Amino acid sequence: MMIVIFMGASPAAFPPTLLKVHMPAKPTIPDTAAPLVPVSPWPIFWIASIATFLVSLDSTMLFAAFGTLRQAFPNATAADMSWVINAYTVVYAAMLIPSGGLSDTHGRKKIFMLGVIVFLVASAACGLAGNVWWLIAARVLQAIGAALLTPASLAIVLAAFPQQKRAIAVSIWGAVGALAAAIGPSLGSFVVDTVGWPWAFYINLPLGAISLWRGARLLPESVRAAVPRRVDGVGMAMLMVAVGAIALAIVQADSPAWSRTELLVVFGTGLIALIGFVVWARTTATPLIDLSLFQHRTYTFVNLATLSFGIAFSMMFFAFFFYMTEVWHYSLPRAGLAVTPGPLLVIPFAILTGRLAARHGHRPFLVGGSVIYALSGLWFLLVPGAEVNYLAHWLPGLLLSGMAVGMVLPSLSAAAVNRLPLAHYAVGSAVNQATRQIGSVLGVALTVMWIGHGHLQAADFVPVYVAHVVLALLTALLCLSVHTKPAA
Repeated sequence: MMIVIFMGASPAAFPPTLLKVHMPAKPTIPDTAAPLVPVSPWPIFWIASIATFLVSLDSTMLFAAFGTLRQAFPNATAADMSWVINAYTVVYAAMLIPSGGLSDTHGRKKIFMLGVIVFLVASAACGLAGNVWWLIAARVLQAIGAALLTPASLAIVLAAFPQQKRAIAVSIWGAVGALAAAIGPSLGSFVVDTVGWPWAFYINLPLGAISLWRGARLLPESVRAAVPRRVDGVGMAMLMVAVGAIALAIVQADSPAWSRTELLVVFGTGLIALIGFVVWARTTATPLIDLSLFQHRTYTFVNLATLSFGIAFSMMFFAFFFYMTEVWHYSLPRAGLAVTPGPLLVIPFAILTGRLAARHGHRPFLVGGSVIYALSGLWFLLVPGAEVNYLAHWLPGLLLSGMAVGMVLPSLSAAAVNRLPLAHYAVGSAVNQATRQIGSVLGVALTVMWIGHGHLQAADFVPVYVAHVVLALLTALLCLSVHTKPAA
């Protein structure tokens, strides 16, 4: 899922040297407009974290609002509505990678503030949307703002703290995102049911305004690069087309409005764009993704595992709400409350896993967590039925999934950059996060294809949970090749 969204990020995922990654060796010029910086770094931390909180909150709230949005736009199909989520995720994934370079080139405070402004304007436009295509266009704009502010937020947090305290600060910064993602479904279901779906977006406005107001005075500007960093627009466009076309072919697979030939053409376009993206990255001087990163065996396998787990993760969240509201006929607020215990386990397990992985490496937690995640999918496949029995039939599987996500997601983020050269930490982390977003797109597309229609029964969820189990076991298998255990 999408969930960014850096759920339970481990301190090892963002080492103190991150600030040095994008800074070029050429001369730099300081920004002359430097505001007064408070003695304590925590005000800066909370200003930067509020915006990140909103980005994470907005991603999971829409899982709860999906059914209500379909009712609000009755002329839109489930496949159309899936793009309210997927258009955001595709654009966010493609823009996340170069955004760190933009903040280094033009100043982290400037890019952060711009990102917050764009995100808030887009949030207001989402709430005012009169049709589904307006809403999708506003979500694309929202993704641009989110992609701009997220890397800048992390860089601002790292710069505010002395080196010996950065690991703690980043750990709490990741926990803020995890908390937002955890409460998103329950808060979203409550907000949507009581005051309407536009408030799933309007809720961003007061908190974002606080971040802008305080940030204008308190956030320090960074040193800017004298030579602007080039953005690979061609690579971004090809990646968006590749992921978007493949997702479109999946969600429209059963649509009578699309012929098999048309779907094959769309899917083929996505594959051609993906191949073209790889060829372009091999030949251009400043590619969106430096393919030399994948010369590192652990990095390659971690990203493959991130893709498979990202697909399963978004499928799980989506299926939760479909099952609760369609099969057990829970109200939306009750469904949101019922889903909450699992995500709330993510934070403590993420913190515990991060500390233990620093001593024992990430492989035991990646493999073990993936197996637990497979067991949660097996539970949902075999135990719940049409009869409502939350405590005995649903809660155990939910708790298993929360434990597993807390073990796996932060470990994937940390293991991705663990063995990379220092100069590749920032881009390596961004590529890993973008890979998870791409997995989320595919997970949403598959879920909509299988259970996006109305009048669901328990048997309709079999392909979702079979895929959940298979993808979790695939993640465990891929993680057997991850080696991050520190030397004695």
